Amino acid sequence: MNFRAIQSIYLFEMARTWRTLLQSIVSPVVSTSLYFVVFGAAIGSRITEVEGVSYGTFIVPGLVMLSVLTQSIANASFGIYFPKFVGTIYEILSAPVSYYEIVIGYVGAAATKSIILGLIILATAALFVPLHILHPWWMLTFLVLTAVTFSLFGFIIGIWADGFEKLQMIPMLVVTPLTFLGGSFYSVNMLPEGWRTVSLLNPVVYLISGFRWSFYEIADVSVALSLGMTLGFLAICMVLIWWIFRTGYRLKN
Repeated sequence: MNFRAIQSIYLFEMARTWRTLLQSIVSPVVSTSLYFVVFGAAIGSRITEVEGVSYGTFIVPGLVMLSVLTQSIANASFGIYFPKFVGTIYEILSAPVSYYEIVIGYVGAAATKSIILGLIILATAALFVPLHILHPWWMLTFLVLTAVTFSLFGFIIGIWADGFEKLQMIPMLVVTPLTFLGGSFYSVNMLPEGWRTVSLLNPVVYLISGFRWSFYEIADVSVALSLGMTLGFLAICMVLIWWIFRTGYRLKN
């Protein structure tokens, strides 16, 4: 494996983050803090506790997942789309670099940014509410798996998109609504039976549930099911990327 090629792509993408620090780090943290203040103050005054946990503390894992999901997709999709847009993707494809190394470089950088952002948001949340993580290793496991999985998904979107409008379409119209309806700010168990059944069709529910369990041992579904759904989506994304590079879909043409 060409580790120097992976390192070059990885460091290039990470350098872009530091050049756009305000957009990459500061803006998501400020936005998440506003969500926390608004939802914590408005809804927290009416719902004091959710399954024995104060509402302000309860929404912290959901806010972290909201940022990690959206930023993973945004970082990875733009990272691969921009070389397509300016035409430098052909230099990468013609270089002595395998497809696996390209994916590892781009996806690794996007996931790293999202993990750093998630940890920063956790530290920021600790300034507002007392934060306790009962299973820190499981918390990191779900955080890393989610960041890598949705970075792969963002990589697929970046290859599929043939314009900046399409680059934003799926994150804005699909992923963000699913995240809001996936139990970020409430427990799915609070819903009526019919709506709870519908909510369980939302894959984001399983990600947030497993991540929240690592904090408070509170989950809408079993931890094993959450982990299985995450790994399943990861496998699907890997198969799709393998097919894209094998066929050259929107890369060689």
